[in-house]
Amino acid sequence: MTNPEVQDVLGVMEFSFNLSQYFEKVVSEAAERIKTVDETFEPQMRIADERFGDFQANGALPYAKRNGLNPKEFAQAIVEKTESSDCWEISIAGPGFINFKLKPKFLLTWLQELGDMENTKRHLLAGSPRRFVIDYSGPNTAKQMHVGHIRSTIIGESLARLLALQGHTVIRDNHLGDWGTQFGILLYAIKREDISLDELGEEPVAVLEDLYRKGNSWVKKSPEALNIARLELAKLQNGDEENLSLWQKIRELSLGTFEQVYELLGVRFDYAQGESFYRDQVKEIYSVLQKHEICTENQGALVVFHSEHKRFAKQPFIIRKSDGASNYATTDLATLAYRKKEWGAEHIIYVTDGRQRDHFEQLFMTVKKWFQVERMECPTLSHVWFGTILGKDNKAIKTREGQPVKLMKLLLEAIDRAKKMVQEKNPDLQEKEVERRAKIIGLGAVRYADLSQDRTLDYVFSWDKMLALQGNTSPYLQYAVARIHSLFRKVGKNRSDLTKTSISPQSDSERKLARKISFFPLAIEQTTKELKPHTLCVYLFELATEFSSFYNQEKVMTEDQDTQNLRLFLCAKTQIVLELGLEILGIETLEQM
Repeated sequence: MTNPEVQDVLGVMEFSFNLSQYFEKVVSEAAERIKTVDETFEPQMRIADERFGDFQANGALPYAKRNGLNPKEFAQAIVEKTESSDCWEISIAGPGFINFKLKPKFLLTWLQELGDMENTKRHLLAGSPRRFVIDYSGPNTAKQMHVGHIRSTIIGESLARLLALQGHTVIRDNHLGDWGTQFGILLYAIKREDISLDELGEEPVAVLEDLYRKGNSWVKKSPEALNIARLELAKLQNGDEENLSLWQKIRELSLGTFEQVYELLGVRFDYAQGESFYRDQVKEIYSVLQKHEICTENQGALVVFHSEHKRFAKQPFIIRKSDGASNYATTDLATLAYRKKEWGAEHIIYVTDGRQRDHFEQLFMTVKKWFQVERMECPTLSHVWFGTILGKDNKAIKTREGQPVKLMKLLLEAIDRAKKMVQEKNPDLQEKEVERRAKIIGLGAVRYADLSQDRTLDYVFSWDKMLALQGNTSPYLQYAVARIHSLFRKVGKNRSDLTKTSISPQSDSERKLARKISFFPLAIEQTTKELKPHTLCVYLFELATEFSSFYNQEKVMTEDQDTQNLRLFLCAKTQIVLELGLEILGIETLEQM
């Protein structure tokens, strides 16, 4: 709810804290008053070039061209029908771009309405909250998490935080790879080596991974060994007590190891049911898809062809293999149906490697046909895919031995490198505090290095770049927050003391900083729309850069009390937005670096 003070400044029109949405309403209502043609007008709002204003509506040009109108004359008509306001100035640029420039009084009022951290969060709540299921991380049991798992884990977690912040119900699901042919090989290796799963030492999953490698080598060399492994898998799938007990123990050991990584990263899940949970539901999938003739038998397998798709008309989506076994497609179909029926999912987001794009496109097409024929509402389905982390050689990052880099080892190395930084900067700091800061800086650096990249692109992993105090890095953003804390300590004030100021932003740097802060809701909106955390990272980096420029140009500790209060007020609002943005990304901040 907008307070009366803000409403007085804005007038009678309903106000949106997202200024892009607000000016969209302004332009849309003005266009409605013209009623040139019976066609919906799209304002196409965006942030303006600062030379012309703060927000720009670009919709007049395409609308006019479609309807045989003069773009500039149509834009002028919109301007003339726009209600006057003391909050902003309106002008036309080029062939019909409508610009809005915020007045200092309005910027001040908006910033005061921003309020404290909790009030800022209230302003970001969605008007129509939805029920989301986010499927992310998803490591395979009996294998150590490696560097490839970090992208799914932290992208998924940041999206979960982003949506939860906006008031959506978010169900975090860790869909483990805990059922399949690999367990036949592993069970064979365990029995052949006569190993007790209670005596695997401090790194049990590393031992299991090594056992699987041995087993895989044996079955490749010996048909007899392969046959035994298949029999072990069949016994497991048929409910053999011994094999089920071993499988359950493997799952527990794996989850325990995964949890160490998740705890370090501050990641949590509501469920970790995995593929095994749905193994008894796959027969129903075969039945319903056959019943509605969505799938067909092809060379002994059950497959789905999508004739309307150029490639998938010939590329089958296999839901049951020729030997009668289920696969990822089968369990994914069962999982999706369960999430809809049991969890009431309205939107399901899958966060996986980009190499699975074909799989999910075919999955989504199959589900939509199934739900349509059964007259069920299909959830919104999104595949949030990502590229590969590369080494200096521009190939997938690996150890010197050619193995994937273990994720826990990578995270501990990040903390160790950050620890050296902290010790160099603060040689007299107590060890406990050194370790605390190192953990926050090191883990934040790894996280931000990943999230700040467009997720659809590959990127080169660089310790030096991610831990730098300059540039688009987590330490740079954390340092900006710490700098503001230091400033408050010098003046002996808390952020809570800085909720009001009697004068509006006046200088160029004051106005630019206030302007950048006002774009925060738009950054949240755009990040949510694209499901790309790097959009938020770009905004936070630009805000920190704008703050640095402001801090270097303006003397905050000035003798004029009103000016000092205004500048401290701007620092407080900057800190709120930086902390909240980093919180969404899963990155902690420090009062001192």
